[in-house]
Amino acid sequence: MASGSMKSLTAAAFASFLLLTGCAKDVGPINLMHSAMPAASAPFIPDSGDDGSTVVALAFSGGGTRAAAFSYGVLTALDDLVVDEMPYRRSMVDNIRMISGTSGGAVLAAYFGLRGRDAYRDFDTRFLYRNAEKSMHTNPLSPITLARAVSGGANDRSSFAYWLDENLYDNATFKGFRAPNTPQVWINASDIFNHSPFLFTYDTFAALCSDLDSVRISDAVAASAAAPVIFTPIVLEARRDSCDYKQPAWLTRALEKESGSIRLESYAHALSSYHHRQDINYVKLLDGGLTDNLGITGFALERAASATPHGPLSAEQAVKLRHLLFIVTDAGQFQTADWARQLHGPTVAPLVQTAIRTSMAASVLHELDALIMAMREWRSELVAFRCGLSQSAVKRMRGTLDGWNCRDVDVSVEHLSFADLDEPLATTLSAVPTRLTLPREQVDQLIAAGRKTVTGSQKIMTALRKIQHDADVRENLLVAAR
Repeated sequence: MASGSMKSLTAAAFASFLLLTGCAKDVGPINLMHSAMPAASAPFIPDSGDDGSTVVALAFSGGGTRAAAFSYGVLTALDDLVVDEMPYRRSMVDNIRMISGTSGGAVLAAYFGLRGRDAYRDFDTRFLYRNAEKSMHTNPLSPITLARAVSGGANDRSSFAYWLDENLYDNATFKGFRAPNTPQVWINASDIFNHSPFLFTYDTFAALCSDLDSVRISDAVAASAAAPVIFTPIVLEARRDSCDYKQPAWLTRALEKESGSIRLESYAHALSSYHHRQDINYVKLLDGGLTDNLGITGFALERAASATPHGPLSAEQAVKLRHLLFIVTDAGQFQTADWARQLHGPTVAPLVQTAIRTSMAASVLHELDALIMAMREWRSELVAFRCGLSQSAVKRMRGTLDGWNCRDVDVSVEHLSFADLDEPLATTLSAVPTRLTLPREQVDQLIAAGRKTVTGSQKIMTALRKIQHDADVRENLLVAAR
């Protein structure tokens, strides 16, 4: 009898434990299904409404709060670089037309896209100095944490995603990115079934028969930061034939291998699978760093998908363009272990860690090379397009022929990383763990480091001087005209 009672108690305790650690998880889909044809992505990035001579693109890497703080330092330093004082103060930040992020970088990219250039500065007090891990299971020795991790992930949407929603994004959805003068925002995650990047874009959600406008920004960012085991996958529902879906022309070209981009073909097959494969009812997303730790997939796919020589810029934007600067902030860690000093080692834990870092470092180099080559090729196509226009077309799109030179367009990529800093500081920052909460002194050190990489960048300073010169020329022309 006593033995039976003990077994009953043990079974009850075990059932309660499973309920506590597994069944209580919030793993439901984050999207709403639509029967009508969902909105498609815009063919071009939003127009800035200014003279359009300068376009800045930013890509913030993964790396938890280490990456968010470093990128925030870069962003604020760019804001201190004044381009023009007349008729009002303009900085390099006013020229941001594209911004993307992965994991920790996605937290800042989404916040800037939502709040805008005049209200993003409180990111440090609202996120960087806060305890975003407060509601998370982070103790690796806790039985609850271990049980949840084994069942698919120690934390679900009720932890980090909920915290972001309540403390940073104020319950905003992607509709908030539609405000005037908002840059194109790309949030990157990874589709772990198709082994491909996942972009939160209207074309992606149209393939899911879903409306992106209704998706919470916090859920997208949480998906981008969902490191395996630490988090459960963020889930999207996929229903075939539940809407009047018509795949966009770029997707058809990619599926027929007419795009010339293997990356675009892979993404097209993923989107096609959401609507046509019978074995996909749900799309499961994890950390964007698994497929793109620099956050450059958004631009790469937009450029590859474009049927024009100037996309993702419109023809008018391409004609007005003088300077395009693509800045990649990379908070990736380099090796700081000392096991290379001795014959034996590393042991299991550091071996796994260094294997992951080696894979990511190699991927980053590949991504950077691909981006630089793509930008060079794009500039050639832009010049050919501009030089092929008639003077009347140029005047119509540009407003004037004064100062027109079809070849006068600079396109460059700048990679900012810890390697740009002096050796002791770079080593110190590389040792900062990939966490969502860091001590204030580390956050301040990372912010300062990000700022230092901007002021020490020859490419950025050279671009700034050119942009300032063009602004002075325009101002002098306006004064003369008066």
